[in-house]
Amino acid sequence: MPEAAEYMSTTVRFIRRLIAERRVPFHRLGRLIRFKRADLDAFIEAGRVEAFDPSAVLRHFRSAS
Repeated sequence: MPEAAEYMSTTVRFIRRLIAERRVPFHRLGRLIRFKRADLDAFIEAGRVEAFDPSAVLRHFRSAS
């Protein structure tokens, strides 16, 4: 878990919460918890928020009215 926390630039406590809430896939080997890097990357990518063009948003709302 410390390596996963470092990889995601977060705390071990946050990683433990992700596990408890089953928000990220993991493998349990006895008492050990293991992650696939691809699963962590997918979790990070799923939370990505795209930048937007403010003028495009205004045009969208004006055309919707």
